[in-house]
Amino acid sequence: MRASSQFADVAAGVVYIHSSPAALCPHIEWALTSALGAPAKLRWTAQPADGHLRADSEWIGPVGTASRIAKALRSWPVLRFEVTEDPSDGVDGERYTFVPGLGLWHGSTSANGDTVLGEMRLRAMLQANRELGECSGYDLAAEIDRALGTAWDEDLEIYRYGAESGAEVTWLRRDVG
Repeated sequence: MRASSQFADVAAGVVYIHSSPAALCPHIEWALTSALGAPAKLRWTAQPADGHLRADSEWIGPVGTASRIAKALRSWPVLRFEVTEDPSDGVDGERYTFVPGLGLWHGSTSANGDTVLGEMRLRAMLQANRELGECSGYDLAAEIDRALGTAWDEDLEIYRYGAESGAEVTWLRRDVG
């Protein structure tokens, strides 16, 4: 009888470089190559929102690859990017988003892509709201918006439309196990 693992070894996701100056494009490919352990050749297209370049690529690699990619890309504060990792057996999905001026946001995602807020985080927000209340300037709605990444989504919305230009998809693969 074969023993089965309750957790996935392999994950898949997408990296979206929403906006990058042309001079950084080769550096981004090198960073992706390092994070994936496999060559990354992206097809760069114009980003109509700001005149820079954009690219996206699906990837396959070990669980946690999205985190490695986000860590590699956040070195350049002028980039706008998102990295997703789909949920797999025993492992929640993730989304990392970076926007200049806001920094890096991270959230867990469900199978349909919704951001998931855990029970303990919600309880901490409710407790802070009860203890601090409106008198201190604590704003529960603003904290929930921050936890959901609302400001990051609002900033990136215009950049996401560049993805509808019919750009070619490139697959990136890292050997697993």
